[in-house]
Amino acid sequence: MTQPKLALLTLGVLLSLGLALPAAPLFADDDDSSSGVSEAAKDPDVEKARMLLDYDNYPKALKRLKKALERDPDNPDIHNLLGYSYRKLDRVEEAFTHYREALRLQPGHLGANEYIGELYLKLDQPEKAEQHLKVLDAECLFGCDEYDKLKDAIAKYRKRKS
Repeated sequence: MTQPKLALLTLGVLLSLGLALPAAPLFADDDDSSSGVSEAAKDPDVEKARMLLDYDNYPKALKRLKKALERDPDNPDIHNLLGYSYRKLDRVEEAFTHYREALRLQPGHLGANEYIGELYLKLDQPEKAEQHLKVLDAECLFGCDEYDKLKDAIAKYRKRKS
């Protein structure tokens, strides 16, 4: 059901029950602050990079992400995606550089904490991966995919090493 139809249905139900209308507007405007969408997600180079990453085209994704980073150098989402791309290309130092920058900008960044944890596992440093799992545990009050994925990766790592 589309948002306008859902809003009208909600309004109709509220009116038929004689309940007060909600204080928030039923129709969201295009104000960036209320949409919950980060500026990185709106960047056309980031959008294209995400599509390229879906097809494992890391070199072309890197080109797009570098362009986006020039426009928005303090965006933790872009740094996280750069770190991910470099990690997939086995360019460990560059991956660490961007994950660390994402975490400097936003210490609780879910994706960066998951991915740097996975990189630490690849480098046989499970203790450091566990530290990032603790951060995710604190950030994800009711659980999240990033926590679950890193926890699973740590468990698989420990099983392989035993």
